[in-house]
Amino acid sequence: MERKRLTLPLTAEEAAELRAGDLLLLTGFLYTARDSAHRKMMAALEQGEDLPVDWQGQTIYYAGPCPGRPGQPTGSAGPTTSGRMDSCTPRMLELGLRTMIGKGSRSAAVVSAIRKHRAVYLGATGGAGALLAQCIRKAEIVAYPELGTEAIRRLEVVDFPAVVLIDSQGGNLYEIGPGQFKLPASPPEQESH
Repeated sequence: MERKRLTLPLTAEEAAELRAGDLLLLTGFLYTARDSAHRKMMAALEQGEDLPVDWQGQTIYYAGPCPGRPGQPTGSAGPTTSGRMDSCTPRMLELGLRTMIGKGSRSAAVVSAIRKHRAVYLGATGGAGALLAQCIRKAEIVAYPELGTEAIRRLEVVDFPAVVLIDSQGGNLYEIGPGQFKLPASPPEQESH
């Protein structure tokens, strides 16, 4: 299957055209934000404060890249389990977040919010953080530096590989995929006389 090359952030039209199972190569800009950053953003919203990033149309990568060696923008940059952010995701989608990248399935509430807000959830390969880091050209901390590796970073990526896990229609690769590999039911055994 050929990979689609897309530029981040995705337009609403590009997001709407994606389907669960599509393979992508992403180039452009995205933001990292993990558990701690999401908790800080939810607390800021509760206090009526502005968020450090305008999430309208943007992409979050659920990752906390390790520090890079000299001359490298980051070290290993693999995805974390997206379900950790599920309690915050519907609110982030209300704020205009369009694309999320992580690993693992999402709650029914998140799948519903993805459909409602016409967003997409993409998967990056867990355990391949060193390889994914090779796609990162620049990294800068834009908020919460006190969180260390979990600070919000703006990354510039080139040909970052991802797969559409949940599309804007609610198509879910975690439901579709296993069905493609089910064995047909065995016919009942015949008794011999």
